[in-house]
Amino acid sequence: MDYQDCADRLARLYGYRPEERGALFGNLPALLEALGHPERRLRGMMVVGTNGKGSTSAFAVSALTSTGARAGSMPSPHLQEPRERVRVDGVPVTREQYTAAFTEVCEAIDRHQLPVSASGMCSATAAAHFRRAGVELAVAEASIGGRWAAARFLDFDVKVVTGIALDHTELLGDSLALIAESKVGVVRDGEHVVLGRIPPEAAAAAERVLAGRTGLSVWRMDHEVRYTARPAGNESDEQSDMLVDVTTPRAVHRGLPCPLPGAHQHHNLAVAVAAVDAMADRGHIPDLDDDRLRTALAATRWPGRLELVAEARLDGWTGRVLLDGATNPQGVATVAPEILRLAGGEGESGTRPTALVFAAMRDKDANGMLAPLPEHWPLVLTRTGAAGAADPHTLRAGLVPDRRATSVIAPDAASALRRAAELTGPGGLVVVIGSLRLVGEARTALGLPPA
Repeated sequence: MDYQDCADRLARLYGYRPEERGALFGNLPALLEALGHPERRLRGMMVVGTNGKGSTSAFAVSALTSTGARAGSMPSPHLQEPRERVRVDGVPVTREQYTAAFTEVCEAIDRHQLPVSASGMCSATAAAHFRRAGVELAVAEASIGGRWAAARFLDFDVKVVTGIALDHTELLGDSLALIAESKVGVVRDGEHVVLGRIPPEAAAAAERVLAGRTGLSVWRMDHEVRYTARPAGNESDEQSDMLVDVTTPRAVHRGLPCPLPGAHQHHNLAVAVAAVDAMADRGHIPDLDDDRLRTALAATRWPGRLELVAEARLDGWTGRVLLDGATNPQGVATVAPEILRLAGGEGESGTRPTALVFAAMRDKDANGMLAPLPEHWPLVLTRTGAAGAADPHTLRAGLVPDRRATSVIAPDAASALRRAAELTGPGGLVVVIGSLRLVGEARTALGLPPA
């Protein structure tokens, strides 16, 4: 197999219906056994939640590397290439490395007749590569749920819940309580749990699930874990970098840099640091050294989340493109203040010319996602190559009238970017939002490499 063969085989697995994926769920433990249990040498954390999983995982990887160890990670989903799902010290593996691990897994699947879902394939491939690379610490990001996430079979004993919101309701349930039960259901007896800030209904459901487990250590945001954020420079300077102080039952970490934009990232950083402290509490790593921790956190990058391409070029157009993978109303509401800040400046009504490029899956609340952003911004609707992507004409028909009046349609991400660039003119801002797949296709159209 070559790398493209691997990518094609993985893409076919995403074509399975939910009931078919469920039928394959139970094969992953047997597949890991057939591979010689590469997961048994790994120690780490599993990160679940509706929003914030990727950023929290990226901060956690940085914190782990500050101990001098190599840290593997398994983000989900990938933006541009499957190899982004297997990382060492935050860097995607090479195509050759990915192909070698993927091929090893495929040979075991075919030899033992143990087909798995796409998420199962990703988990097994990552575990196989980490064994090849000698990596013993890892951060696994759940794809959607918790107890039904393939990464649970890697048996990491620190579980992290970043937050709970309404999303993927057709799979997880139509209430915050049901979604919390699904995500927190991944926790097993004797584990260490770090709970981020979650709504009361979800928190009550989480506590009911945890009450059914024994021997847990549970650290809750705003209780056992606390954080405060402060400007690094002059408090009147809105552009000042922020420093975060994080207190956990194990340590007090002061003056931690938060290089990812948006106030919500202060919470994600605190959750990540608490989770790494939990790993130290279990004896998996030494205690964190704050000087090294600050240096490592300052280098954290996470593509596609409020990622600003400050000098974007499309044909003859030059301007700025802001990419964010928010995929539900809460996610967009969370990043909207930063989007509005970046759109501020010169131009009509005190803002620079700004246009939106939007695509979503069919099950998403498009009006709810667009509501936090100004209705007068031109809107370019498009669709991605993902199975289940919404047709832009259907999206447009379902928009509220004022939003529909400012919208146009483009057939794909690349043409949508060009249309939005025309609408803003030179030096304008194009905001790409609504789908991580859209962000990936936009990054490719802008000539950005996988990161």
